[in-house]
Amino acid sequence: MPATVESFQLDHTKVKAPYVRFITVEEGPAGDKISNYDIRLVQPNTNAIPTAGLHTIEHLLAGLLRERIPGYIDCSPFGCRTGFHLLTWGEHTTRDIAVALKESLEIIVNDVKEGEVPATDIYSCGNYRDHSLFSAKEWCKQILAEGISEDAWERKVV
Repeated sequence: MPATVESFQLDHTKVKAPYVRFITVEEGPAGDKISNYDIRLVQPNTNAIPTAGLHTIEHLLAGLLRERIPGYIDCSPFGCRTGFHLLTWGEHTTRDIAVALKESLEIIVNDVKEGEVPATDIYSCGNYRDHSLFSAKEWCKQILAEGISEDAWERKVV
């Protein structure tokens, strides 16, 4: 029997996206701590970001969140296309992560121009044809309009 996966135990009907949720902190043998966060951009089972837009958001967040979150490790999309897992060294508040996410989405909407999305060629991306800055911007506008909450169950918009 496979190990229990925390996100498979989450009642997806109770959360209120967009939000940042702390999942867990894992401690390694040397005492290093890696934190895992649920960055949910759209409501589960109600909406899903098309792959081209989500892929472009992923590429942009890789740099934008790295600049805003100390100890950033990785931000990987959920297969359900409703958001991302964020991994960091050490622990951060959900508020700090939500503020960094909000700033990053605002940059995507307001500042990123066509041709500025990193790693979108055959050499640096495993599916370079599947990107859409237009879609990424439209979804980011919608997410920002709804507000990013630092809590998954109660709307505490940052």
